[in-house]
Amino acid sequence: MKVLVLGGDGYLGWPTAMYLSDQGMDVAVCDNFVRRQYDFEIGAESLVPIASLQERIKTWHEVSGKSIKLYVGDLVQADFVYAMMADFRPDAIVHFGEQRSAPYSMIDRGHAVYTQYNNVIGNLNVIYAMADVDPAMHLVKLGSMGEYGTPNIDIEEGFIAIEHKGRRDVLPYPKQPGSFYHLSKVHDSHNIMFACKNFGLRSTDLNQGIVYGTETEQTVRHPRLATRLDYDAVFGTVLNRFCIEAVLGHPLTVYGQGTQIRGILDIRDTVRCIELAVLNPPDRGEYRVFNQFTEEFSVKAMAELVAKTWPGEARVEMVDDPRTESLSHYYQATHTRLLELGLTPHLLSQTLIESLFRVIEENKHRVNWESIQPSVNWRHTKNPASHLNAKLNGL
Repeated sequence: MKVLVLGGDGYLGWPTAMYLSDQGMDVAVCDNFVRRQYDFEIGAESLVPIASLQERIKTWHEVSGKSIKLYVGDLVQADFVYAMMADFRPDAIVHFGEQRSAPYSMIDRGHAVYTQYNNVIGNLNVIYAMADVDPAMHLVKLGSMGEYGTPNIDIEEGFIAIEHKGRRDVLPYPKQPGSFYHLSKVHDSHNIMFACKNFGLRSTDLNQGIVYGTETEQTVRHPRLATRLDYDAVFGTVLNRFCIEAVLGHPLTVYGQGTQIRGILDIRDTVRCIELAVLNPPDRGEYRVFNQFTEEFSVKAMAELVAKTWPGEARVEMVDDPRTESLSHYYQATHTRLLELGLTPHLLSQTLIESLFRVIEENKHRVNWESIQPSVNWRHTKNPASHLNAKLNGL
């Protein structure tokens, strides 16, 4: 099986590429390296040093004997996408190739426009290239549980049965995204579903929860195979922040009341979910949705688990929430389809003990404390300089 991983230089794209290659698949990766440019823009970097993608691919070949093909280009350039698809002709496309940070999309007008243009246009180019080069290709698209928001009813896997005025139908589950990034994911979902219906494509939309951890069976084989560990306030995850704060002896900062609930999963489960989706494709013309997470925690419960698991002293501290979100809400989401395909989840407490704390301890000298502090206020305030800065930056 031939699999093309878009965004193959990223936090999840690179481990996924190696994992699929290790399973005997013929893998190619595509990236434009813009994620590394974001680091320069916001003044942050991965806590774990990461090699260039070219060095990673070379090292993977040395340690595994397997080759990964590289395409360098931008998905918003249609000619590049068409040429890449025609050259590699993948059976499946794993699409990580988007700007993935909600806070980044909320910095200002320019970053909101950039996020939606980059994500939506790039995804449309992929869809049309599939339809024109080979409609039998299977698109495995990384969505987000954040597309759903926090409705006061159970969240289903993509679709919901509704009875209204005596009539019944199965409709796409209503979306209530909380950022311009999550809105771009909703647009992607709608565009993909439309293309499956009208072009006869096939797609699996993986609405993913928060991923934690940095180590897979493949990344630990050599230091140059490591993936990112982001902890800053723009691209870092809340769990990474808690773990770093614990290791450094700082209070674990919980936004608001900490009662916001999130679905989470281990990075080893992420790559396995991708494999299960690839090996079990939908029918032609079918658009399906899997909710990809394994456990649910409130933000405060995550902090308390980190504090309890860390062998030293750690305490939880509540701070103002810079986001516009419900501080307390109902949250119950269905996530059965990947389990039915054979996913065996790892547990959060096990990963904290085995991996995260050790990796952070080894690299704590690289922590930039200023980058941890909240820097993006999601409540828009008029800033005359914002438009000028965006214009100067080409946004």
